[in-house]
Parts: sequence; structure tokens; C-alpha cells
Amino acid sequence: MILILVEGTDDEMFFNYVVRPKLAQTYDYIQIERYSEATKGEVNSILYDYFAMNATVEVQADAILVADLNASPCVTDRKERIRRGYRSLSGDTGIALGPHLSTRIFIVCREIESWYLAGLSDTECKRMGIATGLQNTDHLTKEQFLGLIPGKFNSRAEFMLEILSAFDHETARTKNSSFSYFMQKYGTDS
Repeated sequence: MILILVEGTDDEMFFNYVVRPKLAQTYDYIQIERYSEATKGEVNSILYDYFAMNATVEVQADAILVADLNASPCVTDRKERIRRGYRSLSGDTGIALGPHLSTRIFIVCREIESWYLAGLSDTECKRMGIATGLQNTDHLTKEQFLGLIPGKFNSRAEFMLEILSAFDHETARTKNSSFSYFMQKYGTDS
């Protein structure tokens, strides 16, 4: 079982279209929820309930909070800031977490938009009207992503859906190290 807490709508869409099918090769139950509009107390409750439900069974149950690096100087700093805000991510649940329960924070470098663009080959970039040559998207920001949207797309959402329809996992793994690490870490390398 795996619970993935993602920041917003774009993250949720990416995880449902791109990540969920790969996770289904490893996990029997996948729950993806947005947390950006929830209070910290609500997020702690979601995590508490998830762990309480799985504490008495010997099923592997992972919970991952996914966040963008944003302006943090490094991944360690970003994780620490998040841990301070969510007691359930610090192991402070009041539930004895056995070896079959785990909670993690995963940081997308730099922002989820970098994962979107990582999955486009040069051929797909040309087809869509995006400048080619993006060999590494690790440091791509939301603002840079918005600047790459070709005029033929009526909206950001339309552009993102088009990217998802052409997304290639292998290309993404070569262009974005945090995407590659996430896919490898959660047993999706089949």
C-alpha cells in the first residue's frame, strides 16, 4: 500500500497519469491526495488515520509527502522545514510504527514542471513547438516552464495534458535526476 500526498493539481495530474501506472506494478493499493489546500492538522490526521489503519496488519504501507524544492537552498533544508510542520512525518503519531510502515518526504528538484518537461524527447518537443536541447530539467522553474508554452496552446492545462500524452519514462529518467530517483526508489524499475 502507498499513500502519496502531493502539493497541488498539477502534481496530482502528473502522479495519476505518469506515476500511478508504474507504481501499480509494485503496490496493490495507491492513494494520491493533494495537501496544499489542507491545514497541517488535516494532513497530520490523514497520515495518522492511514498508519492507524495499517498498524495492526503486516502489509507494507508507505506514505510519502512530495514537495517541490522551491527556494530552499538544498533538499535537507526543505525536508527539515516540512518535518517541523507535520508531526506525523517525524514519527510523532502515537502509533508504534513497525518495520512494515514507513513515512518519507520526497523533494522534486526543482518543481513538478521540471518532471513534466523531462519526459519529452527532442522529436516531441519539435512536434509541440518547444525549443529542443533541454537535456537536463533539474533546475527548471515554474516561470521558465510557462515561458516555453507555445502559442498554439490555449491554456497551461492544455499544454500539460499534451505533454502527458507524449510522456516517455526513459527520456524523463535521463533528463531529471529526482524523477529518476523517485521511480527507482519506489520499486518501479520493471
